[in-house]
Amino acid sequence: MKFKLAIAAILVMFAASFAEAQKAREIPNPSIDMKGFLKLAGEAAEHREKRRLTEEEFIAMAKESGVVVLDARSKQKFDELHIAGAVNLSFPDITVESLETLFPDKNQKILIYCNNNFVNEEQAFPRKMATASLNLSTYISLYTYGYRNVYELGPLLDVKTTKLELVKSAPISSRSDD
Repeated sequence: MKFKLAIAAILVMFAASFAEAQKAREIPNPSIDMKGFLKLAGEAAEHREKRRLTEEEFIAMAKESGVVVLDARSKQKFDELHIAGAVNLSFPDITVESLETLFPDKNQKILIYCNNNFVNEEQAFPRKMATASLNLSTYISLYTYGYRNVYELGPLLDVKTTKLELVKSAPISSRSDD
Protein backbone atom coordinates (compact mmCIF):
# COMPACT_ATOMS: atom_id res chain seq x y z
CA MET A 1 0.00 0.00 0.00
CA LYS A 2 2.84 2.41 0.86
CA PHE A 3 4.44 1.60 -2.50
CA LYS A 4 1.23 2.53 -4.38
CA LEU A 5 0.96 5.78 -2.44
CA ALA A 6 4.60 6.60 -3.18
CA ILE A 7 4.04 5.96 -6.91
CA ALA A 8 0.87 8.06 -6.84
CA ALA A 9 2.72 10.90 -5.11
CA ILE A 10 5.52 10.74 -7.70
CA LEU A 11 3.00 10.81 -10.55
CA VAL A 12 1.21 13.82 -9.06
CA MET A 13 4.53 15.65 -8.65
CA PHE A 14 5.49 14.76 -12.23
CA ALA A 15 2.15 15.96 -13.58
CA ALA A 16 2.43 19.21 -11.64
CA SER A 17 5.97 19.87 -12.88
CA PHE A 18 4.91 18.99 -16.44
CA ALA A 19 2.01 21.47 -16.22
CA GLU A 20 4.40 24.15 -14.93
CA ALA A 21 6.83 23.42 -17.76
CA GLN A 22 4.00 23.77 -20.30
CA LYS A 23 2.97 27.12 -18.83
CA ALA A 24 6.56 28.29 -19.03
CA ARG A 25 6.64 27.34 -22.76
CA GLU A 26 3.58 29.39 -23.63
CA ILE A 27 5.02 32.33 -25.51
CA PRO A 28 2.22 34.68 -26.51
CA ASN A 29 2.17 36.07 -30.03
CA PRO A 30 -1.14 37.44 -31.35
CA SER A 31 0.20 37.14 -34.91
CA ILE A 32 0.43 33.32 -34.73
CA ASP A 33 -2.66 31.20 -34.10
CA MET A 34 -2.06 27.44 -34.33
CA LYS A 35 -5.52 26.49 -33.05
CA GLY A 36 -7.16 28.82 -35.59
CA PHE A 37 -4.94 27.44 -38.36
CA LEU A 38 -5.81 23.83 -37.52
CA LYS A 39 -9.53 24.68 -37.40
CA LEU A 40 -9.42 26.40 -40.79
CA ALA A 41 -7.21 23.65 -42.23
CA GLY A 42 -9.90 21.12 -41.29
CA GLU A 43 -12.60 23.24 -42.93
CA ALA A 44 -10.43 23.73 -46.03
CA ALA A 45 -9.80 19.98 -46.26
CA GLU A 46 -13.53 19.28 -46.41
CA HIS A 47 -14.08 22.09 -48.92
CA ARG A 48 -11.19 20.87 -51.11
CA GLU A 49 -12.46 17.32 -51.57
CA LYS A 50 -15.14 18.41 -54.05
CA ARG A 51 -12.80 20.79 -55.87
CA ARG A 52 -10.10 18.48 -57.17
CA LEU A 53 -10.06 18.31 -60.95
CA THR A 54 -9.02 15.79 -63.57
CA GLU A 55 -6.57 16.96 -66.21
CA GLU A 56 -9.42 17.42 -68.69
CA GLU A 57 -11.57 19.37 -66.20
CA PHE A 58 -8.60 21.59 -65.32
CA ILE A 59 -7.92 22.37 -69.00
CA ALA A 60 -11.58 23.16 -69.68
CA MET A 61 -11.97 25.34 -66.57
CA ALA A 62 -8.73 27.22 -67.33
CA LYS A 63 -10.28 28.36 -70.65
CA GLU A 64 -13.27 29.99 -68.93
CA SER A 65 -13.37 33.78 -68.87
CA GLY A 66 -11.85 35.35 -65.76
CA VAL A 67 -10.25 32.14 -64.46
CA VAL A 68 -6.70 32.41 -63.10
CA VAL A 69 -4.21 29.56 -62.90
CA LEU A 70 -2.00 30.17 -59.85
CA ASP A 71 1.46 28.69 -59.47
CA ALA A 72 2.74 29.18 -55.90
CA ARG A 73 6.19 27.68 -56.51
CA SER A 74 9.29 29.84 -56.36
CA LYS A 75 9.90 32.26 -59.23
CA GLN A 76 12.96 30.20 -60.22
CA LYS A 77 10.96 26.96 -60.55
CA PHE A 78 8.10 28.79 -62.26
CA ASP A 79 10.50 30.26 -64.83
CA GLU A 80 11.97 26.82 -65.53
CA LEU A 81 8.59 25.32 -66.47
CA HIS A 82 4.94 26.15 -65.76
CA ILE A 83 1.45 25.79 -67.18
CA ALA A 84 1.00 28.28 -70.02
CA GLY A 85 -0.87 31.37 -68.84
CA ALA A 86 -0.27 30.70 -65.15
CA VAL A 87 0.37 33.56 -62.73
CA ASN A 88 3.22 33.15 -60.25
CA LEU A 89 2.78 34.18 -56.62
CA SER A 90 5.38 32.34 -54.60
CA PHE A 91 3.89 30.82 -51.44
CA PRO A 92 5.97 32.92 -49.02
CA ASP A 93 4.64 36.02 -50.82
CA ILE A 94 0.99 35.15 -50.22
CA THR A 95 -0.13 38.01 -47.97
CA VAL A 96 -3.22 40.10 -47.41
CA GLU A 97 -1.78 42.80 -49.69
CA SER A 98 -0.56 40.54 -52.52
CA LEU A 99 -3.88 38.71 -52.68
CA GLU A 100 -5.87 41.96 -52.63
CA THR A 101 -3.72 43.19 -55.53
CA LEU A 102 -3.83 40.04 -57.66
CA PHE A 103 -7.28 38.75 -56.75
CA PRO A 104 -9.40 41.63 -55.42
CA ASP A 105 -12.58 39.61 -56.05
CA LYS A 106 -12.64 36.74 -53.54
CA ASN A 107 -15.18 34.98 -55.76
CA GLN A 108 -12.77 34.81 -58.70
CA LYS A 109 -12.17 31.25 -59.84
CA ILE A 110 -8.57 30.23 -59.08
CA LEU A 111 -6.98 26.97 -60.25
CA ILE A 112 -3.88 25.70 -58.45
CA TYR A 113 -1.21 23.08 -59.09
CA CYS A 114 2.22 22.28 -57.66
CA ASN A 115 5.39 20.19 -57.85
CA ASN A 116 3.53 17.05 -56.85
CA ASN A 117 1.33 17.18 -59.95
CA PHE A 118 4.20 16.41 -62.34
CA VAL A 119 6.87 13.75 -62.82
CA ASN A 120 9.85 13.39 -65.18
CA GLU A 121 11.10 16.94 -64.69
CA GLU A 122 12.75 16.97 -61.27
CA GLN A 123 14.55 20.25 -61.96
CA ALA A 124 11.40 22.32 -62.43
CA PHE A 125 9.08 20.13 -60.35
CA PRO A 126 11.13 18.66 -57.48
CA ARG A 127 9.17 16.08 -55.52
CA LYS A 128 7.94 16.97 -52.05
CA MET A 129 6.63 14.65 -49.38
CA ALA A 130 2.92 14.04 -49.97
CA THR A 131 2.02 15.63 -46.63
CA ALA A 132 4.08 18.72 -47.53
CA SER A 133 2.59 19.17 -51.00
CA LEU A 134 2.38 22.83 -51.95
CA ASN A 135 -1.20 22.29 -53.16
CA LEU A 136 -2.24 21.63 -49.56
CA SER A 137 -0.70 24.73 -48.03
CA THR A 138 -1.75 26.92 -50.96
CA TYR A 139 -5.35 25.71 -50.75
CA ILE A 140 -5.46 26.22 -46.98
CA SER A 141 -3.96 29.71 -47.31
CA LEU A 142 -6.39 30.82 -49.98
CA TYR A 143 -9.27 29.39 -47.95
CA THR A 144 -8.01 31.18 -44.84
CA TYR A 145 -7.94 34.49 -46.71
CA GLY A 146 -11.58 33.98 -47.75
CA TYR A 147 -11.21 32.56 -51.25
CA ARG A 148 -13.75 29.78 -51.74
CA ASN A 149 -13.80 29.45 -55.54
CA VAL A 150 -10.50 27.54 -55.65
CA TYR A 151 -9.94 24.32 -57.58
CA GLU A 152 -6.93 22.02 -57.59
CA LEU A 153 -5.34 19.89 -60.30
CA GLY A 154 -5.70 16.41 -58.83
CA PRO A 155 -3.66 13.81 -60.76
CA LEU A 156 0.03 13.11 -61.02
CA LEU A 157 0.96 13.82 -64.64
CA ASP A 158 4.00 13.04 -66.76
CA VAL A 159 5.43 16.25 -68.25
CA LYS A 160 6.18 14.27 -71.43
CA THR A 161 2.59 13.15 -72.01
CA THR A 162 0.36 15.72 -70.27
CA LYS A 163 -2.25 17.53 -72.34
CA LEU A 164 -1.50 20.71 -70.39
CA GLU A 165 0.78 23.13 -72.22
CA LEU A 166 3.96 23.59 -70.18
CA VAL A 167 6.24 26.51 -71.04
CA LYS A 168 9.43 28.16 -69.85
CA SER A 169 9.50 31.85 -69.02
CA ALA A 170 11.17 33.96 -71.65
CA PRO A 171 14.69 34.87 -70.57
CA ILE A 172 15.15 38.45 -69.54
CA SER A 173 17.31 40.05 -72.22
CA SER A 174 20.38 41.96 -71.15
CA ARG A 175 20.10 45.70 -71.47
CA SER A 176 22.91 47.57 -73.12
CA ASP A 177 23.73 51.14 -72.29
CA ASP A 178 24.02 52.33 -75.91
